[in-house]
Amino acid sequence: MLQDRQGRSFPYLRLSITDVCNFQCSYCLPDGYQGKPDAAFLSVAEIRRLVAAFAALGMWKIRITGGEPSVRRDLPEIIATIATTPGIERVAMTTNGWHLPQFVERWKKAGLNALNVSVDSLDPRQFHAITGQDRLREVLAGIDKALDIGIEKVKVNAVLLRDLNDRQLDAFLAWIKDKPISLRFIELMQTGDNLAYFKAHHLRAEHVIEQLKEKGWQELPRMPGAGPAREFSHDSSLGRIGIIAPYSKDFCTTCNRLRVTSTGDLRLCLFGDAGASLRDLLQEDEQQSALQARIVEQLGFKKDHHFLHDGNPGATRHLASCGG
Repeated sequence: MLQDRQGRSFPYLRLSITDVCNFQCSYCLPDGYQGKPDAAFLSVAEIRRLVAAFAALGMWKIRITGGEPSVRRDLPEIIATIATTPGIERVAMTTNGWHLPQFVERWKKAGLNALNVSVDSLDPRQFHAITGQDRLREVLAGIDKALDIGIEKVKVNAVLLRDLNDRQLDAFLAWIKDKPISLRFIELMQTGDNLAYFKAHHLRAEHVIEQLKEKGWQELPRMPGAGPAREFSHDSSLGRIGIIAPYSKDFCTTCNRLRVTSTGDLRLCLFGDAGASLRDLLQEDEQQSALQARIVEQLGFKKDHHFLHDGNPGATRHLASCGG
């Protein structure tokens, strides 16, 4: 298993396959996608070599991210390529749910067994205002379909936004009462281009934790190898709550993931200063040893923690640029 100087282990890779997104979320891409949709994103062959190298170093979980992964027409092939890589046990994906009702069965058949869907509000008008898309009904239908067809793990992500969705906790709790969903509330993070928005809408995760405890939710012990989410359960609910609080004390001590961008840069931290390109070593199968050596070498530069507390988001211009 890959380990850094702090003794943290890394079984988990977040792999972006595109930075294109078809939503216009107010906290990420309020003006819509401004990049080049024909950019040279990693090919299926490059992804195969990349995942094989990480699997050989002990990684067993790959999360496909974007942008929005479903904008790539070869997504089923990418899923199947990852799922059939020796050593990979879980293939997950984070999506805005745009194409979920139409394609989730196809993705499952290709090898997808875990899913995160972004739902920042259960109120259709508020959802539209936050995402720029009037598609809440389709997204919720897609989540139900994912549950019906037996996707092993279904999680829902909601970014906490002061004065926008911070009064919807009861609605979310009622929604997961009869659904085996892990609902993750994510504290809004500052990025390179959202400072004014961050100052206007940042809400500390402790605000939600206090409300949960008042409602009888109990914090669960952290499992070995678990990520940074604090998890809560309630006897009357099939669903669970996870809280991701990047501004909390010691948040980075539980870091267990690395990131690779859609153009092949290894990012040691979501809010790191830069990335090291791996792409030159993704062109031939014979480069595997050199590729693994570069990954191990770069891990030696991973910092103890991020610098968000200092108002420094590193090189992350917006979350779609490196998979969130």
